[in-house]
Amino acid sequence: MRNLFIAGAGMAALVTSGCATTSPEPRPEAAAAAPAPEAPAAPVAPANPLLAKWAGSHGGVPPFDQVKVADFKPAIEGAMDAMRRELAAIANNPEAPTFENTLAAMEDAGRAYANVETLYGIWGSSLSSPEFQVVEREMAPRFAAFDDEIAQNEALFRRIEAVYNSPDKAKLTAEQQRLAWVHYTRFVRSGAKLDAAAKQRLAAINQRLASLYTSFGQNVLGDEEGYTVVLESEADLAGLPDSVRAGAAAAAEARSLKGKWVITNTRSSMEPFLTYSSRRDLREKVWRNYVNRGDNGDARDNNVIISEVLKLRAERAKLLGYPTHAHWRLENAMARKPERAMELMEAVWKPAVARVREEVADMQKVADKERAKLKIEPWDYRYYAEKVRKAKYDLDQNEVKPYLQLEKLREGMFWVAGELFGFTFTQVSDVPVFHPDVRVWEVKDRDSGRHVGLWYFDPYARPGKRSGAWMNAYRPQERFRGEVTTIVSNNSNFVKGAAGEAVLISWEDATTLFHEFGHALHGLSSSVTYPSLAGTSVARDYVEFPSQLLEHWLSTPEVLNTFALHFQTGKPIPQALVTRIEKAATFNNGFATVEYLSSALVDMKLHLAGDVTIDADAFERDTLKALGMPKEIVMRHRTPQFGHVFAGDGYSAGYYSYLWSDTLTADAFETFTEGKGAYDKSVAERLRKSVFSVGNTVDPADGYRSFRGRDAGIDALMRKRGFPVPTTAGAQSKSTR
Repeated sequence: MRNLFIAGAGMAALVTSGCATTSPEPRPEAAAAAPAPEAPAAPVAPANPLLAKWAGSHGGVPPFDQVKVADFKPAIEGAMDAMRRELAAIANNPEAPTFENTLAAMEDAGRAYANVETLYGIWGSSLSSPEFQVVEREMAPRFAAFDDEIAQNEALFRRIEAVYNSPDKAKLTAEQQRLAWVHYTRFVRSGAKLDAAAKQRLAAINQRLASLYTSFGQNVLGDEEGYTVVLESEADLAGLPDSVRAGAAAAAEARSLKGKWVITNTRSSMEPFLTYSSRRDLREKVWRNYVNRGDNGDARDNNVIISEVLKLRAERAKLLGYPTHAHWRLENAMARKPERAMELMEAVWKPAVARVREEVADMQKVADKERAKLKIEPWDYRYYAEKVRKAKYDLDQNEVKPYLQLEKLREGMFWVAGELFGFTFTQVSDVPVFHPDVRVWEVKDRDSGRHVGLWYFDPYARPGKRSGAWMNAYRPQERFRGEVTTIVSNNSNFVKGAAGEAVLISWEDATTLFHEFGHALHGLSSSVTYPSLAGTSVARDYVEFPSQLLEHWLSTPEVLNTFALHFQTGKPIPQALVTRIEKAATFNNGFATVEYLSSALVDMKLHLAGDVTIDADAFERDTLKALGMPKEIVMRHRTPQFGHVFAGDGYSAGYYSYLWSDTLTADAFETFTEGKGAYDKSVAERLRKSVFSVGNTVDPADGYRSFRGRDAGIDALMRKRGFPVPTTAGAQSKSTR
């Protein structure tokens, strides 16, 4: 059974999961009746293809070529009914509750529902047409109601509780005991022990939240598609490199504006423009479009939604017995308590802000030397940071970008996966895809030739696709009813160039590409018995650890020398340029850390505020002022567009997770550097065995200690970011223990 009760269906976060499927239960046949000879037989309605068992090669694949938006609602309803019957059979089983007839049976339930939900989520994140959005608005509260219906099934919970509290639990395997804990705690945290009135109120809250999440996400998508900057003339292109111009021209042509250039309202389009455009007026316009998504005082403004979401979350937390939503969310995370997450964030915040002051001073010197007659503003930061980078390190990102071809970097990722995990990737054409841009690779174990899974790649931006980058699991790995291999995807929003032209990406985008591939490798490496524990189904502040760790391999000489090839000459990136990249490794980390950490701190403080009425704009402004936020930077995700937090529960009170995971990441990579280097086979095998393959079968802290031999501390993180290392005794291990 899928991981219920966490977030509304279809709300794609960085990591989502689905389950393998069986055929839906057949309908009982009606009694035959002799038709009147003058009346033709009524045509038989075709079966809904979304409910069919996944067929085809590789253990079955999603039927993307058969999906019609009109089929989603009846498919969801049919899958819900099938799952109700499956769970009722478990709940009403007259035999005494056992692991096999209760928890294992639950793992086998809802497979058709999980498959439909997977397809629904893909359409919501990647093909969100107006027609689909109508379905989304209708179905969001129904998904939430269905989750509550399951969580509040008293007979089912009594059986789960009986297995969990049984003395016989000690006889189960460690993985089975972990599964018992997961199911039991999930039901309790979802209100299984509440009285009838509280359950009713909880269900109403969850349904309302689901509708609000859908509206929030659709509003942000609407602002991303509704606000663009059209560049009319060559003068508007001043400072832009050829790769950015080409992408803008392609975006214009896609909007029937051939001969012009369009800067879309997505990060992948905004960031290079702000980095290179010498037109300060246009930089400000592009910046304001981007930071004001969901905050334009119109029909798509999200501030009222945020206020209601926070109120409902606070009420739900109290119903469930927690002081705040943050306490509820972090209970089963590595951090356990909001105070520990805050402790880590505050330890990093002050040195990060201090570094920003230094960065701004350096940029202001450049602007003054150029007699620009300006004070650095947020729309100037990337532009002048690039000038400082060139002056300090003789490093121009325009010099690096010609070597960062999307397809060559993809090949580099495959090579790294082979070196660390023994995987091979072969492109296949025998599976359907949901868009012509999507391609598929079969993944095998290099030594045995065993089929591991499929990897789908959807790299380009398009209308109806949410911004950002993420990983999906279409089907988790499992083996308790036979071997089932995983299907995963990576999804990005790179600007697609003209046909036949190499797509060049920035160093930051290349890092993100490796990051998301780290999530995919986490899923592909899974080797567990039960699907609920597979792959990326781990604590939120642990799930980013494998993905952030893989970022380190982008800058290894082995990758750069072989796969960072000039798009015109094919020559590898010069060693002198690599050396300059290495020297600039911690450059601008003040900006990167403060941009991210301000979002994480505001997220946490919003959810520690309790049930007070919150004006999102005012709260954001006042909190940042109290923190001493540099005026030259805005949050990476301002509150009205913070989809991680307000388009679902996924990262709510949990955006700190990236910093928590990076504490593990920095410490873990030093394990490689302390050994034989980034490709140390023995360390890689320990990483696979203790982290990548175990899913949620072990407590993440135990898994990390098994790999590293101790808890992680903050020292390696500070070294990685170029900040002063704390001198306080005990600071080393306090953050992740």
